[in-house]
Amino acid sequence: MNAPATRTSAQEQKVSAMRWMLFLLAMAALITQPLSAADRPNIVFVLADDLGYGDLGCYGQKLIQTPHLDRMAAEGLRFTDFYAGATVCAPSRSVLMTGQHMGHTHVRGNAGARIEVQALRDEDITVAEVLRKAGYATALCGKWGLGDALPEAESGHPLRQGFDFFYGYLNQVHAHNYYPEFLWKNREQVRLRNTVVSSAGKYAGFAGGYATRRIDYSHDLIMEQALQFIAASKEKPFFLYLALTIPHANNEGTRGTGNGQEVPDLAPYADRDWSDQNKGQAAMITRMDRDMGRLFEHLKKLGLDEDTIVFFSSDNGPHNEGGHTPDLFDPNGPLRGMKRDLYEGGIRVPLIARWPGAIAPGRTSDHISYFGDMMSTFCELSGAAQPAGTDSISFVPTLRGRPDQRSHDFLYWEFYERGSAQAVRQGRWKAVRKPMQTGRTELFDLTTDIGEKTDISAAHPDVVRRLEAAMTAAHIPHPNWPTPGEK
Repeated sequence: MNAPATRTSAQEQKVSAMRWMLFLLAMAALITQPLSAADRPNIVFVLADDLGYGDLGCYGQKLIQTPHLDRMAAEGLRFTDFYAGATVCAPSRSVLMTGQHMGHTHVRGNAGARIEVQALRDEDITVAEVLRKAGYATALCGKWGLGDALPEAESGHPLRQGFDFFYGYLNQVHAHNYYPEFLWKNREQVRLRNTVVSSAGKYAGFAGGYATRRIDYSHDLIMEQALQFIAASKEKPFFLYLALTIPHANNEGTRGTGNGQEVPDLAPYADRDWSDQNKGQAAMITRMDRDMGRLFEHLKKLGLDEDTIVFFSSDNGPHNEGGHTPDLFDPNGPLRGMKRDLYEGGIRVPLIARWPGAIAPGRTSDHISYFGDMMSTFCELSGAAQPAGTDSISFVPTLRGRPDQRSHDFLYWEFYERGSAQAVRQGRWKAVRKPMQTGRTELFDLTTDIGEKTDISAAHPDVVRRLEAAMTAAHIPHPNWPTPGEK
C-alpha cells in the first residue's frame, strides 16, 4: 500500500490563497447585503442656516461656545472636506433633497418673488420619498424653501415631497423672521403670540416690519415639534430633517432696527464688550448647540441613542448680514469667501456624524463629499433602492471605517447671482470660473493653499482645460436659469 502523498509548498500556498479568497468574498457579501428592518438606523439630519466652517469649537472657533457639538465630534466622525450643495439656501437644499448637483437639480437659485421656479416638481424624487417608501416615518421640522401653499408652488409642498409631517416655514423669506405671526403645521397656519408693525408682500405671513410683541420664538417651537416627532415615532424607523433657521439673520428686521440677530436673550454673552449684534450672533449659535444637547438626551431617554445616526451640517457658508461683525468670530476659519462665493468659505461646511456603537469615536475624515451624497448614503443605511439619475455616492464605508470607499471624479457648483460663477473640485485641485462658461478660470491647489490665495492657472494649463471640460459636462441648461450665452 502506498503512503499518502505529501502536499508540496506550492499546493499549500494555493489552498491558503483559495481559503483567503473565499473569506474575502464572504465578507464582501456580508458588507453589501441589505440591512434587515431591525438593523436600519433612525436617521436625523440637522441643518443649520448660514453657519460657517469655523463657527464651531471642533472646527477652530475660539469665542463662541459649542460644547455639545464639540462632544458630538468627539463621540463620532468629523469631516474636513464636506461641501454644501450650493452657496445659498434654496439650491443647496434642492441638491440635498434630490441627490443631484447644481448642473442637474431643478432649483438652482434663490428666486425671490419668482416663487414658482423655487419649487420642486412632482417628478423630482427626494430622499424623504425614498425613505418613506422603505418604511420610514418622515418629518420636516424647520425651514423648507422648496415649495409653498400658493398654487404655483404647490408641487413643492413637503407633504407632496415625501414628508408625513411638516412644521415650520414654507418659503425662505417668511423664515427670516424668528417671531412670525404663524408657522405651518402640515397645511394649517398655526397662529403665534407675535404681532408686527405691518405685513406686506406676496408671501402669506411675511412680516415686512419688526415684531412689536415677541413671545413665541420660532426656533424653540421647531425644536419642540422635532422632539415630539421622535417620541411618537420610536416604534419604527424614522427620518427627521431638522432644518434650523439659526444663525440666519432677520434681513428685514435689520432694516427696521439695525439688529438682525434675533434671540430671546444674549446669554452667555450679555456682559461681553461686544455690540448687541455680535452678542446675538454668538447667542444664537450657542442656543442651537444647547438644543443639540437636548436632542441627544432625548434619544438616550427613549432608548434610541444606539439606533439613531445623527448628522449635523450647514446649508452654505457664513453670512455678513444682520449688523454683526464677521471678523470678530472668523466664521469661515482658514477659508476664503462667505455665503454667495464659490470659494471654499462659501461652500465648504461642517459635517459631523454620530452613531454610538457603529461609528468609532474621535475620528476625522478628509473624504471629499457633498450634500448630494446624502441620497446614496441614506439609501445604503436604510436598505432603500437608490433612484436613477442622481449624482450621489454613499460614504457609509467612511462612516464605518471600511476601506472600500468610492470617490467622485469631481464635485461641481453653479451660482446665478453677481454675474454668475461655476466651480469644480477634483482631488487637490479647485477651479472657479466667473462668469459661467465665458469667464477666466482661476486654479488653486488646496493641499498647499486652503485659503485660495494664489491663482496658479498659468502654471497648469492642462489642469485648467480638464476642469473646464468638467464644468461643461456637468452643466445641463435649464430654462429657469439661463447662463451667459444661453437664451
